[in-house]
Amino acid sequence: MNRREFLHRSARFMAASTIAPGLVSGAPPSGKPNIVLIVSDDHGYADIGLQGCTDVPTPNIDSIGRNGVRFGNGYVSCPVCSPTRAGLATGRYQQRFGHEFNPGPPSAENHDFGLSLHEVTLAERLKKAGYATGMFGKWHLGFLPQFHPMKRGFDEFFGFLGGMHSYLDPQGDREGAVLRGTQAVNEKDFYTTDAFTREAVSFIERHKSQPFFLYLPYNGVHLPLEAPERYLARFPKIGDEKRRTFAAMLSALDDGVGRVLATLRKNGLEENTLLFFISDNGGPPANTSRNHPFGGFKGQVLEGGIHVPFLMQWRGRLPAGKVYDAPVISLDIHPTALAAATGVLPPDAKFDGVDLLPFLTGKKKGLPHDRLFWRFGEQSAVRMGDWKLLRMGDEPPELYNLPKDPGEKNDLATQLPEKVKELQAGYDLWNAQLMKPRFGRGRPIVPKSAREGQAGGAAP
Repeated sequence: MNRREFLHRSARFMAASTIAPGLVSGAPPSGKPNIVLIVSDDHGYADIGLQGCTDVPTPNIDSIGRNGVRFGNGYVSCPVCSPTRAGLATGRYQQRFGHEFNPGPPSAENHDFGLSLHEVTLAERLKKAGYATGMFGKWHLGFLPQFHPMKRGFDEFFGFLGGMHSYLDPQGDREGAVLRGTQAVNEKDFYTTDAFTREAVSFIERHKSQPFFLYLPYNGVHLPLEAPERYLARFPKIGDEKRRTFAAMLSALDDGVGRVLATLRKNGLEENTLLFFISDNGGPPANTSRNHPFGGFKGQVLEGGIHVPFLMQWRGRLPAGKVYDAPVISLDIHPTALAAATGVLPPDAKFDGVDLLPFLTGKKKGLPHDRLFWRFGEQSAVRMGDWKLLRMGDEPPELYNLPKDPGEKNDLATQLPEKVKELQAGYDLWNAQLMKPRFGRGRPIVPKSAREGQAGGAAP
């Protein structure tokens, strides 16, 4: 290659590598990336192979972390389902708009329950940006017509509106039937996990020539424990029937993730798709999920309730096999996806989450968050760097160094009163900005003396 040709090619490379002001470094030059967000339900931190699960293979979920980024300190904004989903949809702490609790069943819930109509969802923003938008799975953000997914930015919806549903009977649940749009479905040989996967794959196939946002919030592995024989038969050596059914449910979910990944691959979409996988909260003892090495479980702001599987993949754009240990939170998914899709973030959005892409590619140094916060009724927590301050009702504050003590067993509050004051002051400033809860109620407080041996922290 002569010098002139070398300079010409170098100029072309530099032009192709230059990023227009406001654009995200990873945004593809040839078009908008697809966005895929997969959410599991009540799925413990230690119930994927990458994080220690040995009795249930999860090769497809694991592949997202191996081909992308695994967040070692990935959090959700609440230890129960609906509030986490409200924060995920908006990129904002859900307590800012009163969505602090689950609503309870429809018969008991406040009729105002639903994602605030004053908030803008990720689906609404991506639809406005020219994306096809489809949701297939569990909604849990309102039963009334004005809160329906197709009124909150989704072109298509196949799923159920409540917080829990039969896996085997599309019409067999007190919180309403599985719906296609607004119409109840009635299928034979039905299994929610398989049906949601089928609809997601169909959506990809039908929209492969245009940018799309696929939201796939499975109800697996939430109660009730139900699985067809074809999945149960995979685990004849698990003697505990509850754990065996859980294993079958998780294996079905992993198969579904594999089908989505295979469909993207088959259609040449992997390198033009930003994909997230996250659980909505930590696992509860009732479904035998495991949160090791953390103590606590769903419903608690202990690590076991809020520290979850959190993976992200964008082949060719993000480093493969990277473990990112700075604390991040589910609120980051909305601004990250929107920045990748449009190149800019709305100046009036008031996100609490941040765009993670420049931190993951090395273009931005430092931490995505100085502090992360949780308020769940009488429970509260703040994480700053390695430190976490925890309050459970009227009990004294507790202080933990999480890298050294992930199980939150060695309370340092009396030894480090100045650190307690520092974290408490930050929490108080944040808490003063929040609304009172609009509906629902918190979980009973588990006193410190009763936490030892909680099942959610059991080792795999």
